[in-house]
Amino acid sequence: MAKVLIIDDEKAIRRSIREILEFEKYEIEEAEDGAQGLEMALKNNYDIVLSDIKMPKLDGIELLQKLIDAKCESALIIMSGHGNIETAVDAVKKGAYDYLAKPIDLNRLLVTMRNAMQKNTLVEETKVLKKKIAKSVDMIGDSGAINNVKDIIEKVAPTEARVLITGSNGSGKELVAKWIHDKSNRAAGPLIEVNCAAIPSELIESELFGHEKGAFTSAVAQRKGKFELAEGGTIFLDEIGDMSLSAQAKVLRALQENKITRVGGDKEIKVNVRVIAATNKDLKKEIEKETFREDLFHRLSVIPIHVPGLDDQEDIPLLTKHFMDLITEEMGVTKAISSGAIEALKARKWPGNIREFRNVIERLIILGNKEISKEDVEKFGK
Repeated sequence: MAKVLIIDDEKAIRRSIREILEFEKYEIEEAEDGAQGLEMALKNNYDIVLSDIKMPKLDGIELLQKLIDAKCESALIIMSGHGNIETAVDAVKKGAYDYLAKPIDLNRLLVTMRNAMQKNTLVEETKVLKKKIAKSVDMIGDSGAINNVKDIIEKVAPTEARVLITGSNGSGKELVAKWIHDKSNRAAGPLIEVNCAAIPSELIESELFGHEKGAFTSAVAQRKGKFELAEGGTIFLDEIGDMSLSAQAKVLRALQENKITRVGGDKEIKVNVRVIAATNKDLKKEIEKETFREDLFHRLSVIPIHVPGLDDQEDIPLLTKHFMDLITEEMGVTKAISSGAIEALKARKWPGNIREFRNVIERLIILGNKEISKEDVEKFGK
């Protein structure tokens, strides 16, 4: 049941609103002035605060500001029989959810209350999703190799330096790129990811730089590329070792001049992006084979970061706890894991690295006993 605080110095108005809202199954409390209302709003977790503007001790606008300063999460709806459109605009600009003029229109009141509750629900869902996302991008580990990666990230993230991330498949290169972006001055901008290995060579240039209408048979409309979409943020070129030489040449120009040209166009477009690249290949060997440009390699690898594979780490117990907590919470189940099972996980080889490890933990949670045993690992962990 939604909790509502009504703040108004006129008892008759409080009573009439209370009767309407209690009929609609809201739980109601009252305050007779702004000072009392502020104290109650800060002590209790109300979903909605309905407040008059003209009140003794503390008016509605001052109350609104104090609640905002205190980071109160209640939706505040302002009421006034003395206000005008300027007062309403001022209240909403300061953070009020909505404004109701007296005498209160019943239908408008109920619609506003319903909408405020829906907004509260969306805010709570967003918080839950953000927590899940934050957990999913944690860099777990306390080994020397992982701590070295964390230290480099902390130093390079606030700069504009380009970063080349290397490591085997599933080792967490994408996670490192996300950490660098999230800790950078561009965190408020977009992080645009491009999997260079998943895009056919004949389409990679259009994907990166966009195209003009009619540039090729299926180009029925103008389209922005990933570099333009990443404006003000970061572009992450994953598996850049698989990019065609012609696309490499255009990427090099973009890095040198901060300009791109769409496929089929001749107009230069300025771009402001930070480039992070990743690969599971040895680019120096690719340079020797003439499948990767040496000048592009030097442009990209201002700061090289090597992400160790799981077999090079000592963090199996920490990773086990992390994924056990994360997955059991997602599934709504309770599971434990024995020390013998953890030793069995430590003894295994992990060619698929973190990606494979997470999948195995999820499989063990689903198929294993209430306490996952060494035998469960041997049976289901392959």
